[in-house]
Amino acid sequence: MTQFHLTRRAMMLGGLGLAATTLAACTTTGAPRPEAPAAPAFPAPGPEYLSMYGPLPAERFPVPRARIETIDPTYWRQEVDNPTGEPAGVVVVDTPNRFLYWTLPGGKAMRYGAGIGRDGFAWGGRARIAYKREWPRWTPPAAMIARQPELEPYRNGMEPGLENPLGARALYIHDSSGDTLYRVHGTSEEWSIGKAVSSGCVRLLAHDVIDLHARVPDGTPILVRQ
Repeated sequence: MTQFHLTRRAMMLGGLGLAATTLAACTTTGAPRPEAPAAPAFPAPGPEYLSMYGPLPAERFPVPRARIETIDPTYWRQEVDNPTGEPAGVVVVDTPNRFLYWTLPGGKAMRYGAGIGRDGFAWGGRARIAYKREWPRWTPPAAMIARQPELEPYRNGMEPGLENPLGARALYIHDSSGDTLYRVHGTSEEWSIGKAVSSGCVRLLAHDVIDLHARVPDGTPILVRQ
């Protein structure tokens, strides 16, 4: 797919706008049943990961530590053998397995756990990271505001911050037709990493999207596999 109709564009951007509220609703599962066994705990993070995902007080909006003890360690950031078949310097989104790779020299890759929103399943193929933003603004389209008047205060954009649906960083993906409306962006919803979620495109933990943003230059090729 190389081009979206306007309705698709509105739906995709609208999905991002609902992330802050819709995802919170998804966590509601009702009252716990006392007789249910406790969920198995993941291994406690070691010092390396506690440091990697610790507080980031120097950020424009200080980022608290990521509660990675709630995430399968498979999705913690780690260097792995490159399984993508791509040369160094490519971002690869493995949608089915909920990973994002940044390919490195020497047959290695940095692997990040990802949450894939419904809009993340709407586009695939090769494109490029046209540009990046630190602490981006988010602006809902007029069509979405018409459907949801409560978003009127954000007509001129939602200020950056921890509550912004795009999080600490956003990477904007363009192909030969222009903006695909596909984004790689941050999230503070640790529970959503490694899962298919209800809103947005491809989300990484704040610490991981900050790390990726620092590694990846504008113009970097990206491959999204569905």
